[in-house]
Amino acid sequence: MNKLSYLSKISLFEALTMDELKEIEQLTPMSTIQRGQLIQSPDSFREGLYMLKEGKLKLYKLHPDGKQFIVSVLGSGNVFGEIDSFSLGTRDTFIETMDETILCSIGKEQFEQFLIDRPHLTVRIMKELSRLLKERDAMLAQLALGNVRERILHLLQTLAEKFGVRDEGYSKIDMPLTHQEIASMIGSTRETVTMVLNELCRNDQIKTGRMSVYVRMSQQQE
Repeated sequence: MNKLSYLSKISLFEALTMDELKEIEQLTPMSTIQRGQLIQSPDSFREGLYMLKEGKLKLYKLHPDGKQFIVSVLGSGNVFGEIDSFSLGTRDTFIETMDETILCSIGKEQFEQFLIDRPHLTVRIMKELSRLLKERDAMLAQLALGNVRERILHLLQTLAEKFGVRDEGYSKIDMPLTHQEIASMIGSTRETVTMVLNELCRNDQIKTGRMSVYVRMSQQQE
């Protein structure tokens, strides 16, 4: 998919004309980032708008003891960033690539001018902000109140909804996941995660393979 086709599929830009999309295309250079690279910390964020063309990103916070608490996972078509006039809630988070990632970016001044000329985009931005904050609040609520089993299930169900591929009554999460990575995402230990995953497998709520997880789909999903 070329960049213009990609931009046309981002919900934020669905209302734009082809000429406006071409203008955005000229304003958004692309960069490729390898898996496992930290692209932002709370102290090193850069203002601007970023569009995820390919790949996956995890947004997380760090506990004083160094444990990660994941607040969101973004996939292709998602938008994130910080500009004075609006925030998509990523300023105070760490952002790390989960696989090879292609990002398009647009600077603060350029996007603000683009937005001034097209006020109808503000509604799209508010919807995107609402969606991101709702997902983030749900994840933080699980981290604060849920036990390890509930946190793992919430994480896996969220990933299955966003990145799942149907497979005989299950939704295969389309990304490699080790027990250690799951533990890092929910602020637990690998040993505890392994124990809980084994229990979920025995109850047929999930299946696991080599660095893969399948989540049983509900009857409504099937």
